[in-house]
Amino acid sequence: MALSMTNFFQRENKDLKANLYRIKTSFKGFKQLAKLSKEDKQACIDGYKFFQRMQAGEDTKTEDETQAVADYYKVLSNMLTIFDVEKLYIPPQLDESEGLYGNQLLIEQAVLKKMNLNNPKESHLLDMGCGRGRISHYFATLTGGQVSGYNIDSNQIESAIDWATECDMNDRLHFKVGNHHDPLDYESDTFDACYSFGAVWPFFKKEELDDHAKEMYRVLKPGGRYSCSEYLLTPDFDWNNDEHVSLHKLFLPTLAATHSMYPADVCAALERAGFEIHLSAPSEGPAWPLCDQKRNLVTMGRKAIKGLEKIRVLPTWVDESLDLLQKGGDAWREAEKAKIADLNWRIVAEKPFGED
Repeated sequence: MALSMTNFFQRENKDLKANLYRIKTSFKGFKQLAKLSKEDKQACIDGYKFFQRMQAGEDTKTEDETQAVADYYKVLSNMLTIFDVEKLYIPPQLDESEGLYGNQLLIEQAVLKKMNLNNPKESHLLDMGCGRGRISHYFATLTGGQVSGYNIDSNQIESAIDWATECDMNDRLHFKVGNHHDPLDYESDTFDACYSFGAVWPFFKKEELDDHAKEMYRVLKPGGRYSCSEYLLTPDFDWNNDEHVSLHKLFLPTLAATHSMYPADVCAALERAGFEIHLSAPSEGPAWPLCDQKRNLVTMGRKAIKGLEKIRVLPTWVDESLDLLQKGGDAWREAEKAKIADLNWRIVAEKPFGED
């Protein structure tokens, strides 16, 4: 009985700390949105419209796509932080008793396990598209090793560095601004493993996949693995199906993604780079139940946001942006239920020993 009570109070204390952290980060998100410059706000709106034009068939250049992503994420990251999506991805629901954050931890543990690290405490991992560095922090905590991460959004990298400092982990967490489309700014054979969570493959044209796969291969040590939980189309998505295409046009801008790849396309590029594919499989659970939870939270939050807009604490475009996100989210829900797209497709690939 005493042990049960101890566990209860430990769980209550843990939940209290988590809730206080979420309140703190939500408040920071509000503050960041309120002080955004007119230029940043307009760039965000222009970025979203750019994504919509892409879905309408406009030919676009990679550098313009990359800039649109950076402009959009500068605002989106703060907006989603308000609604407890600080890591900017929706995980599969692996445990119905857990919310979004608890299921994020579960999928992160699963991705880490697939890296098959021989010596976790001496490991050095690469977080590709690290965002605010919270997953990097979690992996460094679990392994006892080092994690390096890069992201296109300088504001998120600043937050990641600040968090590493606050947690007194600057010696094990290393962050920099970086772009998937550039050569990775790391020496060859540096990392024991690399990983991504919805942060890599949605930003490449098919003909660009090989370059990044080769860079991943280069920076990994022999025996190093790439493990991910990524947005990809399923093999059932049909570009000749009008309903599929219509849903895709609605949900892709909501994901702040520029392109949609099939798992076979990504795996083929990894194999051409020299990787051996150990796994390519759908997510182990649906993401839409957690999407629904956040949709309900956003609906309630929009009421408060409208009040803040009336007293001019927040600009009117915030609610308009959330409305677009919700409509795109509804399309995503239908696409996932139809099993034509997957937010958390799993890939595990290994750089063999004895290869140049």
